[in-house]
Amino acid sequence: MNIVCIGSGYVGSVTGAAFATLGHRTVVLDIDATKVALINSGKSPIYEPGLDELISAYIGNTLFATTNYDAVREADVVFIGVGTPSKPDGTADLKYIKFAAQDIGKHMNPDKFTVIVNKSTVPVGTADLVASIIEESSNLRCNTHFAVVSNPEFLREGFALEDVFFPDRIVIGADNERAKSVMSQLYQGIVNAHNYEEKSADFYFEYKLGTKKPQYFETDIKSAEMIKYASNAFLAVKISYINEMARLSEVLGANIMDVATGMGLDSRIGNKFLQVSSGWSGSCFPKDTAELLATSRKYSCELSVIEASVTSNQRMHSFVVDKIKRKLQSLNGKTIGIFGLTFKPNTDDARNTQASFIIRELIEVGARVKVHDPQGMDMFKRLNPELDIDYCDNAGEAARQVDALLLLTHWDEYQELNWQQLLLSVRKPYILDTRNFLDHEHLRAIGFDCEGLGIGPHRSTERSGGIVAV
Repeated sequence: MNIVCIGSGYVGSVTGAAFATLGHRTVVLDIDATKVALINSGKSPIYEPGLDELISAYIGNTLFATTNYDAVREADVVFIGVGTPSKPDGTADLKYIKFAAQDIGKHMNPDKFTVIVNKSTVPVGTADLVASIIEESSNLRCNTHFAVVSNPEFLREGFALEDVFFPDRIVIGADNERAKSVMSQLYQGIVNAHNYEEKSADFYFEYKLGTKKPQYFETDIKSAEMIKYASNAFLAVKISYINEMARLSEVLGANIMDVATGMGLDSRIGNKFLQVSSGWSGSCFPKDTAELLATSRKYSCELSVIEASVTSNQRMHSFVVDKIKRKLQSLNGKTIGIFGLTFKPNTDDARNTQASFIIRELIEVGARVKVHDPQGMDMFKRLNPELDIDYCDNAGEAARQVDALLLLTHWDEYQELNWQQLLLSVRKPYILDTRNFLDHEHLRAIGFDCEGLGIGPHRSTERSGGIVAV
């Protein structure tokens, strides 16, 4: 098929590269000429493991990039993958969706049935909005000349290629039978892992080959739009819950690592999203929970569980700062080194991260802050220009003459640092590991005062329990 992906961010670039890999002629369309030039030169406009190599392998063959909406004229399917940032009141700002819909309508081929796919995370009812805008700008009729479908993305940053080629489920919301048929044909290559074996060298995660097929789920449009928000809100609640259990475990002397493991063995609960942290953050959870809460208030439908998870998450950020305060007492004039600015490893996404909240609290009480992140410093600096902090080119510089080290993002390279050498450069050898990621036993053995979350001040990050044969 001929595919157009509007937007070259996480959704558009990954979706475009995937369909190009599977043999569809795919055009990534973006108004940002710099991003388009990067794709056409074989490079990814975002940091995502494996994406550079995939784009480089298919650009000019089945993958193309342009700023010109004329590409829509030949498209069988047009994916809208533009940003939907939050407004001050928490609702999603749909201006980029509206701009895309207007331009699609102006360039559609009246003699060709086109399926328009909302791939961005959008509020319930957005498909109707997109359809009406396209009708106005094209003078064509929805469900006669074109159809609008909801196909929410479930990509994890850092694992986006794995998720697009080996998804758990593909959700299609459509009310038009012709559109359902087009989407079913389009996704057959992914559902059946078509030619994956011969293309596996391009994927960079061969270990997934042979796993079970994804579930292909068809529903109505509004339900599909709701599924994305409901999923993300549930995961946010789950993270807030385990972080609350970590705070209580710390007080009572339990080990949250074992608590989480024991909970995860229950098939009704599962072991995913039970990892302790300084709080959930990033480009999805804060935005999606805010939109869901804002919408619920508009319709007088209280979502008290989700609201509580947001409040709990904010408390978790402050809990981390309070631990440092208790250790160092006054933070006025103290220097804190921070490892990790992105909301998770293997991404450069520094939007709405826990680091931005925690750093603000540290600065407010008089601390000087030094930071390092392998990929996220440029974006973090651009998004938080008001923060007076020192950006360091390497972790060693961020640790020099600090009174405390705070690990927020569990990048592998932090585990591999020469901690013996870092010990010689810090002013005080205190580490707060908010991911229980480092080898605390080793760090204490060489002289660091190391703490985690939910495991007590002198406990190891190694689980004290384990599954045994009886």
